[in-house]
Amino acid sequence: MSDVRSSVMGGSYARPADASARIQFRRALTLTAMTLVMPGSAQLVMGSRKVGRIAVRIWLGFLALGAFLLFLSMTSRTGLFSLMTNPRLLTVGRYVLMAGAIAWVALIIDAWRLGQPLKMARNHRLWMTGLNGVLCFVTAGTMFFAAHLVAVQSSFIGTVFASDTVSHPEDGRYNILMLGGDSGPDRSGLRPDSLTVASIDKDTGRTVLIGLPRNLQNVPFPKGSVMDKQFPHGFNGEGQYLNAINTWANDHAELFGEKAPGLDATMGAVEEITGLKLNYYALVNMHGFSKLVDAVGGVTIDVKERTAIGGIGSPIRGYIPAGTHKLTGDQTLWYARSRVQNDDWSRMGRQKCVMNAMLKQLSPQKVLLNVEKIADSGKALLTTNIPQQDLDVFMNLALKAKNEKVSTVSLVPPLIYTGSPDFDKVRRVIDEAVAKAEGKSTTKVGITQATLSVPKTDDTSNDPRKANQSADLDAAC
Repeated sequence: MSDVRSSVMGGSYARPADASARIQFRRALTLTAMTLVMPGSAQLVMGSRKVGRIAVRIWLGFLALGAFLLFLSMTSRTGLFSLMTNPRLLTVGRYVLMAGAIAWVALIIDAWRLGQPLKMARNHRLWMTGLNGVLCFVTAGTMFFAAHLVAVQSSFIGTVFASDTVSHPEDGRYNILMLGGDSGPDRSGLRPDSLTVASIDKDTGRTVLIGLPRNLQNVPFPKGSVMDKQFPHGFNGEGQYLNAINTWANDHAELFGEKAPGLDATMGAVEEITGLKLNYYALVNMHGFSKLVDAVGGVTIDVKERTAIGGIGSPIRGYIPAGTHKLTGDQTLWYARSRVQNDDWSRMGRQKCVMNAMLKQLSPQKVLLNVEKIADSGKALLTTNIPQQDLDVFMNLALKAKNEKVSTVSLVPPLIYTGSPDFDKVRRVIDEAVAKAEGKSTTKVGITQATLSVPKTDDTSNDPRKANQSADLDAAC
């Protein structure tokens, strides 16, 4: 009779030890799952209720914080970015993540203890020990890695954005001087061969890129400045081009009494040339730029013309063929700076296309996944006086700019003769470009579209110079 009952009941009473082992195993799995989903819940059920209550309250606090950040991301991106770039909050967040990792691991281990592993069957005990070990490793590893990324971000912000002087927008726009610095054994000092002013609408992010040729001559300076006293008739000596101002001022630093006389002198000159009040500068080291491109996995560019790799102070060591390609950091660097078998105007157009490609292709997800590499390259890449307090503003503007057309105007022939520039015309052209970008009437400045047109070439469809004067850089590139 007992055999019949055992067979009918499926053996559930035939081997009470097996049934008990399965129940014990399920209980242990449940306690571990509870701890994974809501740390402290296992302790509330079977362990120390005081520990459980504290852990659950802390976990609910984290969930509330996450909900708040999600709400902030939907209502005020600037507010979210402000929290993400606040060095004190980053420091606190780092230590909270580290403490949370340790506490979570402790709760998982305690949940394993509450499951009474010594009462389990041997194979169940091995499974639970392995599972808890993996969960401890994954949870602690994830949170410690997050703490590490927070530390990297905090270090990067503190190193690069060390200024504490905030500059407010002028006429509703931020004007940033971007310089591409290139130094080496074959040249004196660091010469910014790439000079571009990014004029950004503070509300929409609509951007106008204003390219200034490195060989612009007779450059004026602000009245009463040190450079104006030294060069009252403009910077017009032998080899005294716009890109040489930085080196000259640094070589005569005793005249200025400033920390960065070269950059200050260059910014003053650019303000006189363009008629724009500059808020900040960002000096990009060319070789650091190559590392940045590699850090984000390359950049896809429609290469308009075959471009030499090398040839500036070194032999040509290859070419970037025409066509759409995903370029490495080294290739992108040379596409932006090469002028071997091309000219300066072609190079300026290519530089604008590279800037536009980086703006469009650098998504928040890509930045997040490569934050450590970007931070490491950024320290070698960027020197700027943008303060930490304004980082949230520019992060938000960058996201807005991704969805807006980028306009360009470059002070190149035939629009502007670089050997003897008409600076009144330069300022009118810039006023025109900014007014068009803002959707305002442009008749007041008296510059026609024909005046702004790209120089004629045999094959304008593949001429990178057309990016120098364009109301839509996407279309030109």
